[in-house]
Amino acid sequence: MTSLLQIVLVAVQILRWIVLVHVIMSWLINFQVLNLRQPLVAQIWYGLNSTLNPLYSRIRKMIPLSGGIDFAPLIVLFGVYAVEVLIRYNMY
Repeated sequence: MTSLLQIVLVAVQILRWIVLVHVIMSWLINFQVLNLRQPLVAQIWYGLNSTLNPLYSRIRKMIPLSGGIDFAPLIVLFGVYAVEVLIRYNMY
């Protein structure tokens, strides 16, 4: 059972890093540090969007609009942290 929880924990940590990379990359694109006309940047950006949009869209349906600020990644990070805490404290 412990090994299964460790696998889930690794998957949760990977999801956390993917969300963080997506948030940082969105800031860099909005501040024009990164350009979507570069093929590598565009591939990474569209790959992250296609991976995270199903998760974000479900959360965006539940929370009200907040004046141009997207709280979906923050809610996902809180959820990921909560799952990680639950797994860590119930592993042993």
